[in-house]
Amino acid sequence: MPEFLTRGARLVLNTLLPPTCAACGTEVMTEGAFCGTCFQTAQRIIDPCCHRCGVPLENEGLGGAQNCCAACQAHPPLWRSARAAFVYDAWSRRLILPLKYSDHTENAVVLARQMAASGEELLKNATVIVPVPLYRTRLWKRRYNQAALMAQTISRLAGLPCVVDALQRVRPTKALARLSASEREQEMEQAVQVRKGREARIQGQAVLLVDDVLTTGSTATACTAALMKAGAASVDILVAARTGRVDEQNPRFVQE
Repeated sequence: MPEFLTRGARLVLNTLLPPTCAACGTEVMTEGAFCGTCFQTAQRIIDPCCHRCGVPLENEGLGGAQNCCAACQAHPPLWRSARAAFVYDAWSRRLILPLKYSDHTENAVVLARQMAASGEELLKNATVIVPVPLYRTRLWKRRYNQAALMAQTISRLAGLPCVVDALQRVRPTKALARLSASEREQEMEQAVQVRKGREARIQGQAVLLVDDVLTTGSTATACTAALMKAGAASVDILVAARTGRVDEQNPRFVQE
């Protein structure tokens, strides 16, 4: 369809059904935009943040010369670097949870645009985009993988290939939300592998792994291990939202 017809159709549609803020439903001028209140409320993660795990830092001094939090300095994650668009809080949950559990797949595009902006440096270094997989029974029930929807949108925005089915969960896992960090790690151990026949798409590539939320990193670690085993040159993580680091002795975890 010619571009002028597309613009005209969009104008008519916006007149009949005015675009609304994805977070609160308030009418806005542009599709995919946030209203003024939500724009101010959103806690975007910008520097200073840990370049290894993406957690926000209170000041630049905490990251040191390597821009790395103390936890990552003591126990470096398996992946190379991570970034998130938002802090995982009550506001960002209004975008992520409806996408994840209530068929609001339109939120994938809204989040992906914010992720692409936050992960601009990661995208410059990436050669292929891969989403975190769902186990097949969960995928059948949900009918879509929210990480794959975001990965495909980021792929189009960045002009990078996306291998939607590169990874697979080879066994079902418990819901991670109420598990401690060590329990999550045990639950995800060897639960993910590169799908047979997709190894050639991963070998030697700089992989950008996409997911909705990064919490303790157990899922990201399992995926990274599988990708590195298949010969990936590097793995970076890009997510919609990042929780603060949680205390092992006080596991107030949220959905990952």
